[in-house]
Amino acid sequence: MKRDRRVKIVATLGPASSTRAMIKDLFVAGADVFRLNMSHGTQDEIAERHQIIREIEHEMQRPISILADLQGPKLRCGVFANGAEMLEEGAPFRFDLDEAEGDATRVCLPHREIFEALEHGSTLLVNDGKIRLTVEACDATSADCIVTVGGEISNRKGVNVPDVVLPLAALSEKDKSDLEFVCELGVDWLALSFVQRAADVEEARTLAKGRASLIAKIEKPAAVKAFDEILAATGGVMVARGDLGVELPVQAVPPIQKKLIRASRAVGKPVIVATQMMESMITAPVPTRAEVSDVAHAIYEGADAVMLSAESAAGDYPIEAVTTMNNVAIEIERDEIYRQIIESSRTRAQRHISDAITTAAREVAETIEVKAICTFTHSGTTAFLCARERPRVPIIALTPKIDTARKMSLVWGLHCVISQEVDRFKLAVVSAARAATGEGFAEEDDKIIVTAGVPFNRPGTTNILRVAPCRESEIYEGEQG
Repeated sequence: MKRDRRVKIVATLGPASSTRAMIKDLFVAGADVFRLNMSHGTQDEIAERHQIIREIEHEMQRPISILADLQGPKLRCGVFANGAEMLEEGAPFRFDLDEAEGDATRVCLPHREIFEALEHGSTLLVNDGKIRLTVEACDATSADCIVTVGGEISNRKGVNVPDVVLPLAALSEKDKSDLEFVCELGVDWLALSFVQRAADVEEARTLAKGRASLIAKIEKPAAVKAFDEILAATGGVMVARGDLGVELPVQAVPPIQKKLIRASRAVGKPVIVATQMMESMITAPVPTRAEVSDVAHAIYEGADAVMLSAESAAGDYPIEAVTTMNNVAIEIERDEIYRQIIESSRTRAQRHISDAITTAAREVAETIEVKAICTFTHSGTTAFLCARERPRVPIIALTPKIDTARKMSLVWGLHCVISQEVDRFKLAVVSAARAATGEGFAEEDDKIIVTAGVPFNRPGTTNILRVAPCRESEIYEGEQG
């Protein structure tokens, strides 16, 4: 299953994509990573989907990455006596802790933490920002507001507070239960919702105990402000544009997306662009031209992955959505302007041996005719660094650890191969040559670049680079040991 593109595709599973046949078809169509949304579905349903993915992985003999997306705290208003009310612009409206049914003047907001954080002039958004209110006065139990953008408010609509940092942990009790459950299942990545600060990531890391790598969803203004600290704490980033577009002016989202992608690329951490990428394909077999441009923009910027949400989870055309995204990615990556953008936005490598080796591998590949860069890795770190360079030739990431191969399947350009343990560099070169020819990247007359570390089987020791032939007899010629 050699892909004809470098960017990866994340497909969310749901009611429209829960059968074994559908999940396999999604993988064949181009899905590299499957997202299990913990906001929807029981733990039993999640476990069933996880098992199906692993069965398909075994059948197809390709590592598949699984991303579990935790729900995070959900802030919702209470219920109304009439089910819904129309809020008029300029009208007063109160949120409070009174559990009585609401009316046109007030409703319960059962989150004391919100009232403790609000200030005069704070903004409250209801129903994905369709209704906007400004706080005139507040205390520990209520907030008196003025409606600045009116509309219909109904039972249990979501409430956003964009301009204050809420004293809420990113992990609810449900999230903690789900985190333990999916870590025991064996997912590869955990996406954290409601991240406001680096401490939110640290809490999740403590609970995960190394069983899954972490992705911080950047969906709140506070996370944008604290992004450098969050990036240092997390294993990867998701640009969650849906909530960002609710809590920030919509025109602010594109430059934020660009900034987050470049910062993540600079440190070699994967970044996913998510939300509404091909939203119209929930009900239509083809996307709009604007949606195609949106996907293309993320690819031009060098994102590691682009994600489908409802399009693949609940839409009428999940296979078509993955196929279309796959075709867009192939077309963009063939464009010479794509290479110009990627290479002009490349950042200077850090001053470490492994950084120097991976940078040199890319430079050698640009200087002479080689078919692939083959990198041996135990933890995935060296492969991540190689992907950060965004080389023109394919990257074959070889590892004896299936967990590492699955994790790396999310990362730009990495074609992951399970290899045997090797204890000599010559054997590493032989394994790399066999992988390159066996996986369809090279012929026997071609050359490849091989990077590895001596002593072997020790993470963080990448210190050797060799330009090697793919013909085994040539590898052994003149070699000793």
